[in-house]
Amino acid sequence: MTLIRPEAREALRKGQDLIVAGGLAILGLWLAWLGGYLLLPLGVAIVILSLILARMAWARMRFSQTVLTPGVVELDEAQVGYLGPTEGGFLSLEELVELRLMAMQGRRMWRLKQADGQALLIPVDAKGAERLFDAFAALPGMELGALMRALDVAPGGSAGAAAAPNLSETLVVWRRPAQARLAIGPRGPS
Repeated sequence: MTLIRPEAREALRKGQDLIVAGGLAILGLWLAWLGGYLLLPLGVAIVILSLILARMAWARMRFSQTVLTPGVVELDEAQVGYLGPTEGGFLSLEELVELRLMAMQGRRMWRLKQADGQALLIPVDAKGAERLFDAFAALPGMELGALMRALDVAPGGSAGAAAAPNLSETLVVWRRPAQARLAIGPRGPS
């Protein structure tokens, strides 16, 4: 017999990082309240750290979706994969050049594209897709605000989770920044 309903337990599991950040903020406030030359700055630093953690936890919580699509997302070091019933594959995050959010057959999907042209479609609501937040956040030049706004707006431009079934409607979330190239030419007299 469990004392907590399954829905409440799932909500607590999804919000556990936010709860930990809140507990850390309370600890920081308590230390700051005690005062002194050591505890006051330590408490303030802990409160600032907890606010940063709470912001990341909130974004991670918004990123996770209810699992509706069969298949599993795998994330292993610098490689992301999707194993679905009819499609799937693996891509290297280091070779990723573009990330899009698109609609296909009424479902929203992440489209990851490598430099060599390979692409991988991952449903937003697949099992384990919430782990993609950390992988996407680590991409060079990724704006977390753009990542979160992409999930708030359907590819058709309307707000909400409803997706337009038109494949041509995509939203570019991230592109790898152009790398600076060094021009090495003949040296003049020195």
